Amino acid sequence: METLRPAPPATRPAPARVQTVALAGNPNVGKTTLFNALTGSHQKVANYPGVTVERKSGRLARSGRGGAEGVEVVDLPGTYSLSPKSVDERVAFDALVGRIPGEPAPDVVACVVDATNLERNLYLVTQVLDLGLPVVVALNMTDAAAEAGIEVDADALADALGTPVVPISAKTGDGLDALRRAVLDPPRPAGGVAWEAMPAVDEALDALAERLGAEAPDVPAARRRFEALGALTADPLLAPWAGRAPGFHQAVLDTRAEFEARPVPYKMAEMMGRYGWISPVAARVVQHTAAADERTLSDRIDAVVTHRIWGPLIFGGVLLVIFQAVFSWAVPAMDGIEWLVGVTGEGMRAVLPDGVLEDVLVEGALSGVGNVLVFLPQILLLFLFLGLMEDSGYMARTAFIMDRAMRRVGLSGASVVPMLSAYACAIPGIMAARTLADERDRIITIMVVPLQGCSARLPVYVLFIAAFIPAGTLFGVVGYQGLAMTGLYVLGTVMAFVSALVLRRFVFKGEGSSFVMELPPYRMPQPKYLWRRMVDRSKVFVVRAGKIIFALSIVLWFMASYPKVEPPPELAARAAAADVAVEEATESLVRINPAAAAELHATERASIESALEAADVERAAVQNEIAGYQVRNSLIGRFGHAIEPIMRPLGFDWKISAGIVASFAAREVIVSALATIYSAGADANEESLALRDAIKADRYPDGTPVFTPLVAVSLLVFFVFALQCMSTLAIAKRELNSWFWPAVMWGYMFALAYGFSFAIYQGGKLLGLG
Repeated sequence: METLRPAPPATRPAPARVQTVALAGNPNVGKTTLFNALTGSHQKVANYPGVTVERKSGRLARSGRGGAEGVEVVDLPGTYSLSPKSVDERVAFDALVGRIPGEPAPDVVACVVDATNLERNLYLVTQVLDLGLPVVVALNMTDAAAEAGIEVDADALADALGTPVVPISAKTGDGLDALRRAVLDPPRPAGGVAWEAMPAVDEALDALAERLGAEAPDVPAARRRFEALGALTADPLLAPWAGRAPGFHQAVLDTRAEFEARPVPYKMAEMMGRYGWISPVAARVVQHTAAADERTLSDRIDAVVTHRIWGPLIFGGVLLVIFQAVFSWAVPAMDGIEWLVGVTGEGMRAVLPDGVLEDVLVEGALSGVGNVLVFLPQILLLFLFLGLMEDSGYMARTAFIMDRAMRRVGLSGASVVPMLSAYACAIPGIMAARTLADERDRIITIMVVPLQGCSARLPVYVLFIAAFIPAGTLFGVVGYQGLAMTGLYVLGTVMAFVSALVLRRFVFKGEGSSFVMELPPYRMPQPKYLWRRMVDRSKVFVVRAGKIIFALSIVLWFMASYPKVEPPPELAARAAAADVAVEEATESLVRINPAAAAELHATERASIESALEAADVERAAVQNEIAGYQVRNSLIGRFGHAIEPIMRPLGFDWKISAGIVASFAAREVIVSALATIYSAGADANEESLALRDAIKADRYPDGTPVFTPLVAVSLLVFFVFALQCMSTLAIAKRELNSWFWPAVMWGYMFALAYGFSFAIYQGGKLLGLG
């Protein structure tokens, strides 16, 4: 064995002034918590140039106060190694070596390691040290290590690594001031650690590094051996050299062929060599004060939570509690938003002059946006529960629990995290699939993630479940409405599994990838970070939905109001007669002498008042009929009638059909579309009915209801499956770099939606349920 020589320490001096600090580390080491603690509220999120991976950055705050240091902190994607297999890992590597356009290499790297699992974490640290960058090791979770009976000698570890090691607890804030000082006054690069590689590989790396230096002299000498090692052992790190240094690229291929012919296990050389150095260092600096066989609290909880039988049952119970809470806890806040929207509308009508502007702002924009914002409390609750699952460590357990089921459909438990993320929104779920190393698994996961019940479906579910599902409870415990909501989410999840199985069996054939993950210890979620994430995600929903719905609500109002049509003669005559009847009855009451009113026979006065009430009801009914005639003959009415024959087998009339088409921009738009259509059919001089009551009261000309429980179920199932989100399609295109798979995704999901809704509605009619 020979020593893989470290880079000379003086090849890259420490910067005179630190401008950028990169946080690097494995997943689940508390890196994001540390980022939040270091930057406070001075954060921004964007995408790295050319990829959809998020770039989280913020200004370094001084002792928790303002971002006065002027130093940017960048939270790199979590990675176990700089030999990348996934897109996230590749971005982390490229960011560290300065290969992302417009993104120079960081001045300092703060490697965040988990003190409770030091040996595994040090693998990435030694790789970062080999890059020749100034490194500070943030030894995180020291409080959790102490509770587990683990002590780490930070000074001895610093001596072994040749770089500062700062014990911290990102959760409690301990050691953060020392870490700030360390990154603002970083050491000179230590040049890596002296780990040993097998002689054949070490000799080949010398030759490859020399060849790389000749063809790419801009690569720092300190990093050439690391680049050569990465290209030799990982295809993603070899591919970029094909055009930039073709001789080096070919030399690597030749070396691989030679090693495979001999054979030499060159792909294992780095892992064997690094752990050969790391293991004795970890054994020297880590002391276990607790009994070796003592089980931690996390171990005792996992014995139940990840149990083969109890685990899935507990997971199902958690989901049921979430959806039941979404219905019951949010009601007061929703009532408050409804009241606020109503008051705002009245205020706008009082201020604005009568006319088109008043109608378009109140009946169009405010009605459309308000009917979606009313569901914001329920969306906040959904984000709260997802955040609790993620921050407590339970989210990682769900991947372990579901791995067995996922393997039966050809995926691994790693796909569970993107699928669970999609409960909030399909977009982050699709983006989370970047962490999957197997390309076939990544594509399949992206193709099925939109079947998960996202927050955009929630307004639709809540509207129709509240309207047509009784509010009672099953056995006095579980509410029918919460049970119905859970059923819709389960239906989408089951179909996602079935779709994944079909794709694996018939499209992406082959064995599924292996799945190995570390279960982080259970932690108490930090309320301030949980609240911040809830607010940030809700802002995304409000801004995204608000922009789309505001614009579409105005468009829909104009489509429902134009072209203006004259009512049929019989309706016009009825309207005129109703106006005359109201005027005559009103004049009869006015003519009554107040002094003689008491002497007026009670039955005569009651007769006049009854006639006035009947005239008012008739006038309101006629005006609603005229407004309905206007909507039916408007642009949206004509469009709805044109596609109604296609949607009629599902039980959908022209109003529902028009709303469904409008919602392809975003699922929740159907609520504002129906609100616009039904608002146009209400009496403009009276307070319009709530949308829920309006759809329940809607009737066909023969008096039969437009919305029945069967129609509502058919519509809900349609929304479970249909891909009505242009943003999801756009993100899928960006992730897959092609419109082919997004088009297939939209097509098969629409086919599922139509087929299931058809079967439910037609089957229900055959059973006499329609």
